[in-house]
Amino acid sequence: MFKLIKHIQHNKVSAGELNYILTNILLATEPSSYGEFNSLIGCLECVKLEFYARAIRPYESRKCLDNGDVYK
Repeated sequence: MFKLIKHIQHNKVSAGELNYILTNILLATEPSSYGEFNSLIGCLECVKLEFYARAIRPYESRKCLDNGDVYK
């Protein structure tokens, strides 16, 4: 797994390539029931929410300070 992360960091993969990688990781779990597929979707949703909270929201807060808040 660490080789994959190093590959992503050093090759600046596109959003499409990252989608392909993540899809293959999910398929490698070999889901075979609705419950398993549903659990994977739940996992992705949690990743999305955590990524937003920890990476995107702080970025947006800095930009609001730099450029002014559109919601005045």
